[in-house]
Amino acid sequence: YQRRVRANNLSEADMSKLLRSEEMTLVQIFLSQEASYNCIRELGELGAVQFADLNEGVNAFSRNYVSEIRRSEEMERRLRFFAGEIEREKLPVPADYNVPQAPNPKDLIDLEATLEQLEGETRQINANQEALLRNFYELKELKHVLNSASAFFQEGAAIQQEGLKERQIPKYDEEAGGNISRHLSFLCGVINRAKIPVFERVLWRASRGKALLRHMEIEEALKDPATEEEIPKSTFIVYFQGEQLKMRVKKICEGLGATTYPCKEDWEERRQTEAEVDKRLEELTSILNETKNHRFRMLNTVVSSINSWIIQVRKVKAIWYTMNKFKKTETGLLHAEGWCPKLQLNEVDRALKRGAQAAGSEVAPILNTVTTRRTPPTYHRTNKLTKGYQAIIDAYGVASYQEINPAIFTIITFPFLFGIMFGDIGHGFVMFLAGLYLVLKENYFIKRLKSYEEIFLMMFHGRYIIMMNGLFAVYAGFLYNDIFSLSVNIFGMSWKPTDFKHYENSTGQINPNAMYMLDPKPYGYEYSGNPYFFGIDPFWNLAENKLTFINSYKMKLAVILGLVQMTFGLVLSLYNYRFKGKTLDVYCTFLPQMIFLQCLIGYLVFMILFKWFTIDARSPAQPSLLICLINMFLKFGSEIEEGMVLYANQRYIQSALVVLAVICVPWMLLAKPIIEHMYPRVRQASYAPIPQSYQQFENDGEEEEEEEEQHGMMDVMVHQGIETIEFTLGCISNTASYLRLWALSLAHAELSEVLWSMVMQAGLGMDINKYVNPIVIIVTFAFWAGLTVAILIVMEGLSAFLHALRLHWVEFQNKFYEGEGHLFAPFSFERMLNGQDDE
Repeated sequence: YQRRVRANNLSEADMSKLLRSEEMTLVQIFLSQEASYNCIRELGELGAVQFADLNEGVNAFSRNYVSEIRRSEEMERRLRFFAGEIEREKLPVPADYNVPQAPNPKDLIDLEATLEQLEGETRQINANQEALLRNFYELKELKHVLNSASAFFQEGAAIQQEGLKERQIPKYDEEAGGNISRHLSFLCGVINRAKIPVFERVLWRASRGKALLRHMEIEEALKDPATEEEIPKSTFIVYFQGEQLKMRVKKICEGLGATTYPCKEDWEERRQTEAEVDKRLEELTSILNETKNHRFRMLNTVVSSINSWIIQVRKVKAIWYTMNKFKKTETGLLHAEGWCPKLQLNEVDRALKRGAQAAGSEVAPILNTVTTRRTPPTYHRTNKLTKGYQAIIDAYGVASYQEINPAIFTIITFPFLFGIMFGDIGHGFVMFLAGLYLVLKENYFIKRLKSYEEIFLMMFHGRYIIMMNGLFAVYAGFLYNDIFSLSVNIFGMSWKPTDFKHYENSTGQINPNAMYMLDPKPYGYEYSGNPYFFGIDPFWNLAENKLTFINSYKMKLAVILGLVQMTFGLVLSLYNYRFKGKTLDVYCTFLPQMIFLQCLIGYLVFMILFKWFTIDARSPAQPSLLICLINMFLKFGSEIEEGMVLYANQRYIQSALVVLAVICVPWMLLAKPIIEHMYPRVRQASYAPIPQSYQQFENDGEEEEEEEEQHGMMDVMVHQGIETIEFTLGCISNTASYLRLWALSLAHAELSEVLWSMVMQAGLGMDINKYVNPIVIIVTFAFWAGLTVAILIVMEGLSAFLHALRLHWVEFQNKFYEGEGHLFAPFSFERMLNGQDDE
């Protein structure tokens, strides 16, 4: 018997955890400075404490561990340098799925020294390699200049001979620099090919046409030694006379980034220079290869460990950043405060002891729980399935502390409403398979998350939502008997036409493409009287009045589902009021709201169900439910028309419901402000008794009195008036909003039918010849399948998702959900590495 009692208590506790956030407690931690690093490292691995900043007024540069943070940032800079070098060399980085722990202080010093040494060596190698490359490419350019010199000099000799024949060169020219020789001077070099036009114009203007430029493209691609980018270059030679022009040409070359090289006119001297250049190029090539191999070997040693180092450095920086929130006491201890789940207090204590033991500290860490009136953060434990639905709720607003969590109900209601709007066996099954594939391969995708695009990541994180939505869409598809706009006869049709006279054409034959007008009061007793076992009879797919019947069915179903969900939301508000001890809200808010909702929408649903069960096509009266509801208010107390009577004494029951609904309005508006004003003690009692787990976080008496002074009776009445207007109008508007279930379901079914008839059916109906027909069928099916996936599954699925989201956020959650809390964000290495914690 005792075991059974304990099991029952455990189940109640587990249910409480599902309905509400976990109980939190404020803890104080006192650590010795030598053990603080190891203790916080253990807490980071555990991820169970959200630390408060005890140094809010202290400048960030004046805190205790600024120098350690700077050292961590310097290590991060070095790792970014190595990552850039590895990317530059296009070395493959092996995937390391093992997450290393944060290093202890001794290993941290070794890691810092290793990174510093490797960076120094790498930078030295880079500098040497750059210098060697610069010499190498300069020699390459000189070789190209020497190769182009013969052609340049032959052209220059012809120009000089032609110039002597045409005109007499003076012995004196001021612009050329005084006395000049009749022999032309020249300057050879290499310039960027894109700068050749500018080079020509500048030379012409600077020399007033007395300098001649000849250039030749270098076919070999030369590179920049620093960036190793290919730069197209050309060799050039400038002919001129006089020293002054020579100085001008040199300055122009320097300004345009051209490199000049010495070149002899004598062919033998040029040949010897070229031989020396070739020899030096061979030596530099050998040295460059050795340098590159050495650099490659060094980067390979970094590649194998860089991922592990990055994680370790990020953890170290997070530890120092967290310790900067602590305050030093007069005794030299570090004082920390933070929120922790009550269930994990023992784990936190053990983690602190492990850290102190690893540091060899003689001072044991101290962990105290503190009673406080501050509002704790909200913490909901989630798993792979519930995480996505909890994210949907948190996107609307984080639940207040210990408030009922709608996520546990959203796991069922969200995909159910989605399925009602998306109902199709085929489309739902395709969506279910897509979600199931992501679920079954989740371990494969998790290891490669960083390599995927944002759209795929969004779908992957919502894989369970996609799978559940598809599953419920299949269920709704069976309910509608709809698979790719077609119907399936599973249980046998209830409609069996026996008299076809009214379906015959002018020749007396039955039209095979005829659309039947299904009438439960038939000519030939077509309806058997027994409804289809589950869902809609497939024979309705051939009926002319199919749309009229389906619309009526889905509209009424939407209203029924809307009432059920809104009523459930009000019931959850009752649990919130009772949990917080707000007795006055139970009688002055919940009760009139529930009565008002049931008197209006509840009565409409009652009439729908009553008509379904008691009235059929053979009944003499067919009352309109919408007219009945309107006349209930417009013709209050009047006799009901003969054809509009549903049941006996309907007039009196409807009048009583209207009176109750009208009474509920001033009840919601005035009852609570008047009672709180007339009986102040009732107001205090309305918030008691509060459960012990919640009471320690409530305001004390003095703060309550101050709040009462600030919010007088008029303030409460204004607030209550807003709540009353919002609820009374919301009963009608929210019910009408649930009609989107019918509208989207209708749009989805009609679009699917149009796509089938205009694409697939048209393609299958084509008859060209026996060779072309298979190709036409394959192409038609591919086109139809592509449009089905793109439009009916992706676009329509997104639309149904957004509308289901709206129904939960607005129509359901506004009945009970405050959403004024803040999330529990513990110091956790896992959260940091997953990008959930910006710090």
